[in-house]
Amino acid sequence: MDLSFYKNKRVLVTGHTGFKGTWLCKMLVNAGAEVTGYSLQPPTQPNLFGISGLDGKMNSVIADIRDFDKFKAVFADVQPKIVLHLAAQPIVRESYKDPRYTYETNVMGTVNLLECVRQNKCVKSVLNVTTDKVYKNNEWCWGYREDEPLDGFDPYSNSKSCSELVTHSYINSFFADRDISVSTARAGNVIGGGDFASDRIIPDCVRAMKAGEKIGVRNPYSTRPYQHVLEPLAVYLTIAAKQYEDKHYAGFYNVGPDDCDCVTTGNLVDLFCKYWGDGAEWVDQAENNAPHEANFLKLDCSKIKATFGWKPRWNIDECMKYTTQFYKAWLNGEDIPAEMDREINKFLEG
Repeated sequence: MDLSFYKNKRVLVTGHTGFKGTWLCKMLVNAGAEVTGYSLQPPTQPNLFGISGLDGKMNSVIADIRDFDKFKAVFADVQPKIVLHLAAQPIVRESYKDPRYTYETNVMGTVNLLECVRQNKCVKSVLNVTTDKVYKNNEWCWGYREDEPLDGFDPYSNSKSCSELVTHSYINSFFADRDISVSTARAGNVIGGGDFASDRIIPDCVRAMKAGEKIGVRNPYSTRPYQHVLEPLAVYLTIAAKQYEDKHYAGFYNVGPDDCDCVTTGNLVDLFCKYWGDGAEWVDQAENNAPHEANFLKLDCSKIKATFGWKPRWNIDECMKYTTQFYKAWLNGEDIPAEMDREINKFLEG
């Protein structure tokens, strides 16, 4: 995979201090892009952005996507050619605790971004990153396709469904006659080194290992489309580049692993224990009164495979190998920017 397209391109990334945003910015900076990030302070301590080595290598603006006047001023100053929208409140359980903040960030944040795009003619390519959870989930055993009804159940999933609909409206109302391409990407659950968030399975595993405890698994029988974080990021960059050059590539795309890599959370933690070693094990901590989350969720990724000739590069086994390798390097005080570069280069080489 060649990212030379991005050399000297002005790229704006919202949510750049998050887990996915940091990896994405690292890829873009390595490719020679002129990157500006707009985001809140990193959401955890420790956090990947703080240990990534990106400080001083990109323009990092710490601000709230809900602050339209601030965002508008930054947008007008940067004049980006490409916009990658990742800013979000991304945790299902947090959305139950604070639904208003979740909707303000995920829906009005999207409105603010697209309004800035509407008011600035510099932009040629926009990608709004949503989630596999935007679909009305019927617990089907087959994957959801891009034309299935949107209707997320919980406040997070529903807010992302709304973000999709806002994007569709702006495309139809304002961008149809402009030289601009706008897409959305609906990605499955991502794992990889550097995620320190609460209520996510791999960070929970690492915290247990650090504390010398058994791993507690809340939903061991839930099936999810787990993939390494670099998988969807490479697709995002492909979509944004291709539609920059040809508007016909703009659309709505699922991004997920092959069916063989859609595994239960229990299977995923089994793999973590295998690669971590040192006697790692887990226990079932299913909660009787836990807030609703889907038990079964898969994506049909036929469209993106047919459109771009894409296929996943790392299976779930390789995914876990690199994930545990990263966290062990972090716990051992090793060079994390170098570890990120090694993993990115290995992934791009295929």
